[in-house]
Amino acid sequence: MSHNFNDLPDIVVEFLNYMLTIKNKSSKTVSEYYYDLRTFLRYIKVVKHNADETKFDELPVIDVTIDDIKSIDLSDLYSFMAYISRERNNSAVTRARKVACLKSFYKYLYTKVKLIDSNPAAELDSPKIVKRLPKYLKLDESINLLKSVSGKKNVARDYAILVLFMNCGLRLSELVGINVNSIRGDTLTVIGKGNKERTVYLNEACQKAIADYMAERSKLKGIKDPKALFLSERKVRISPKTVQYLVKKYIKAAGLDADKYSPHKLRHTAATLMYKYGHVDIRALQEILGHESISTTEIYTHIDEDQLRNAVKNNPLSSIVKES
Repeated sequence: MSHNFNDLPDIVVEFLNYMLTIKNKSSKTVSEYYYDLRTFLRYIKVVKHNADETKFDELPVIDVTIDDIKSIDLSDLYSFMAYISRERNNSAVTRARKVACLKSFYKYLYTKVKLIDSNPAAELDSPKIVKRLPKYLKLDESINLLKSVSGKKNVARDYAILVLFMNCGLRLSELVGINVNSIRGDTLTVIGKGNKERTVYLNEACQKAIADYMAERSKLKGIKDPKALFLSERKVRISPKTVQYLVKKYIKAAGLDADKYSPHKLRHTAATLMYKYGHVDIRALQEILGHESISTTEIYTHIDEDQLRNAVKNNPLSSIVKES
């Protein structure tokens, strides 16, 4: 994906290219940073140069200078956060991303290119995000979902897709990107966020589902994308949209709410089942899911009250009761 940042000042373009090439951030993250910084520069124009706020979304920012950027202090950054919350209805999650973006940008100016003498964003706090527990299918619902795969066409393919999602906790992009040669014995190599490669181990259910699908796939004539593991009707690599559609289809068939569950919810399901029933260590779960930060994985540790209750019950002192 090629980026065109030509409506931004040079220093901001250099920062975005640095994030893309040196920091190896994904195209999606850098695109979000592009929009975040453009919004921030427009805010600078309104505050420092009395630009017309009613035309906020059209304000050009190419003329914002390094002196304008230097003139920003911590209170300006907080007033920007208040502005996007109040005037632009940014959620806590979106504001947190903007904080991360501004912190990275000012750190770059301060430590990498040394254009500023102090870093105003160093003390900028991120808004508190209320951590909602991720939605996931319970064990019996998961079994019903796998049993719901039926029909005349693509049954082996669709079943293998669901089995991989629910056993390995793959991201949608990772599943779609699997190549035939990504699979060696009981290992699968996927390309995760930020182009990071990781190894996923395949259990018996996954190996069997893939073998059954490969037997069907080998009968197909005129495959246009022979590298791709999962193929569409047109015999090219299956698209994320098609996978989303088929997941919803089987969720409905299993009598579940298709609006509530998506491929990403199946990733949550895999993680929850591993944590709850497999008693997988949190660090191992982090590896399996390909999370960069352990805090992302920790959402799964909040899930099971029964485990907490049992942990206290199983304390060896639990039966020492004082006689009254």
